Amino acid sequence: MKPGYTADIGLEVHAELQTQSKMFCICPVVDLTQAPPNSAACPVCAGMPGTLPVVNARAVELALRVALALDCTIARTSRFARKNYFYPDLPKGYQISQYESPLAEGGVLPVHSEEGWINVRIRRVHLEEDTAKLTHVHTPDGQAYSLVDLNRAGIPLLEIVSEPDLHTIDQVRAYTRDLRRLLQYLEVNSGDLEKGVIRFEANISVRPVGEINLGTRVEIKNLNSFRAMTAAIAFELERQTAILDAGGRVLQETLGWDEVEGVTRSQRSKEEAHDYRYFPEPDLPPLVITPNQLSTAQADLPERPDRRFQRFLVEFDLDAYQAELLINEKPIADYYETVLTHMDRPDPALVANWIIGELFGLINTSSQSIGQIAVTPQGLADLLSRLQAGQVNNPTAKTILNRMFTAGESPDEIIRAGNFAQLSDRETLAGVVDDTLSAHPDELSAYRAGKSGLRSWFFGQVMQATDGQANPALVNQLLNEKL
Repeated sequence: MKPGYTADIGLEVHAELQTQSKMFCICPVVDLTQAPPNSAACPVCAGMPGTLPVVNARAVELALRVALALDCTIARTSRFARKNYFYPDLPKGYQISQYESPLAEGGVLPVHSEEGWINVRIRRVHLEEDTAKLTHVHTPDGQAYSLVDLNRAGIPLLEIVSEPDLHTIDQVRAYTRDLRRLLQYLEVNSGDLEKGVIRFEANISVRPVGEINLGTRVEIKNLNSFRAMTAAIAFELERQTAILDAGGRVLQETLGWDEVEGVTRSQRSKEEAHDYRYFPEPDLPPLVITPNQLSTAQADLPERPDRRFQRFLVEFDLDAYQAELLINEKPIADYYETVLTHMDRPDPALVANWIIGELFGLINTSSQSIGQIAVTPQGLADLLSRLQAGQVNNPTAKTILNRMFTAGESPDEIIRAGNFAQLSDRETLAGVVDDTLSAHPDELSAYRAGKSGLRSWFFGQVMQATDGQANPALVNQLLNEKL
């Protein structure tokens, strides 16, 4: 964005809740990429006259979990409303959502961006149902039509609305990344953007630096990937600043993102709440949250990712890069801490380096997740404990880890079967060093004549002669004595 302007960006995040059935009926939630169109639809989610919705209790539980994790104030009584508008993806002609009385308000999410930590205020968290899915078809003979798939209609959604506390693309990227990670930690959403389980809408305004009042707000609808979201916002910031530079006025409107052309396009003038003609949903009673529901949801909360990040820095003395990689996925952070609990002499830095380096490398080449691999936390702890005790050296430990990963064997089994124990007998190693020096008189003379780089070569020869099992520290000590 051009200098001289401040951007104010708020996001509406629509997250699909991981329930087995839809928000107001018993239709199953199916994989939209696999299930045949309209195979998970009933009269309720199709909007047939005379049908009555019933609130999905599991969706309420998951929504409470998110609201509490965001430190929101929970409404003991919230209400559903009908959001009226006419579009082919809305079978009832209205969407059941929450408007005047949302489930929760007033939270905050600390976000770590390249520009530092910021606290993003959460305006509201509320429940609603998803719309149907439209597929637009263009035939070779020039015909165009749209197909409606009701499999998505009625799937539980949680809408998380932030205040306009984001001012740069980097902050937007960090907020959406951290919020997605939180939803995954809470096990309420898979975070799989390719399947459309998280979608974004951005509210954007621009004002001159020093101006207190926010500029005119525009909204960009239905951004279904991080790339589309950041590209659309970046384009819109440039568009608005160019209008203001030319002395023009930004119009309040709703925009769509044209990914092919890389531009935003006007869809309609921006609606206000009254344009949707919200009114209370007459077929649903108020949603009352009991103290028991609150206490149960609170007890089920895992440690929040940002708090775990800070704890890893302080408790384990990790650097920010290590902590970020380890807490990025909850199963990995859990694995890391479990390894430490199984070690007699826990070494947080050692375990972090082996997970981030060797184990991540093996996982990436195998396309497995941390929960699928054969290397258990106990197994890795045993291997690293043997490394600490000098029973195996670093190269041998890497070989053993590879065997553990592919064969699922324990370190003890691999060491016994392959004679991988580290050679630390001083007398034996001294003989190997003497034999190595005697076998290479020309290189020894060159070294003593000043070619100091040969020292590493001699070290390699000794390690090769012992099949990599020699104690490296002892080999170095012996070479220092004899050279």
